[in-house]
Amino acid sequence: MIEHSLLPLPMLILSLLFYLSIVLYALCRAPWLELFSDSRRQHLLLATVFALGLLWLLRHDFVSGLSYQLIGMTAVTLLLDWPLAILAGFLAQLALLWISAQNPLALGTNGLLVVLLPVLIAKLCSTAVEYFAPRNLFIYIFCCAFFPAALTVIAVLLAGFTLLLAGGRFTLPPEFPELAGYLWLLMFPEAFINGALISALVIFEPDWLETFNRTRYLAAPWKQ
Repeated sequence: MIEHSLLPLPMLILSLLFYLSIVLYALCRAPWLELFSDSRRQHLLLATVFALGLLWLLRHDFVSGLSYQLIGMTAVTLLLDWPLAILAGFLAQLALLWISAQNPLALGTNGLLVVLLPVLIAKLCSTAVEYFAPRNLFIYIFCCAFFPAALTVIAVLLAGFTLLLAGGRFTLPPEFPELAGYLWLLMFPEAFINGALISALVIFEPDWLETFNRTRYLAAPWKQ
């Protein structure tokens, strides 16, 4: 997450307006009929919001105004699909605002980084896998969970630093190139948590995953 003091006010306002417009679009695209008629989906959505709120509270805040946290939105996107995933991330952010764990001015910027960008990457990867329609279950787990989660860390860091540099209030430290090696330490836990969660759901509750084709992966016969 990024503190609001690191970015100029016009950038914060533009980010907030863009973020809220995407949230509104997700509201329009969300499957409300299925959600209201299926108590299981309702429980999954509420549990996801609660889990995200707890996960995002487990963060490390640096003196510079930046903070490191696990994101978890890759698994959420595979579980709920992108409209409800965006809404779940937004509700989790509102919960953080309610307990004063996030500044309202930084809602849009952090929403772009920890909600919209991870959901976009997860959706693109799952759509690509669905296009090629593989029958190997491990392809789904790796290409839809492990790989997108690791890619999300790189994308969020690059996008975050791009916003900071564009804002003009943050300068990279001299030792920044040496810190690039620590990127692997950030990618692995994100990929492991999302991948392990999706692997467990595929084994025990595949019907919970909105992006999982159970007929193809679990019921279709293997080609010799």
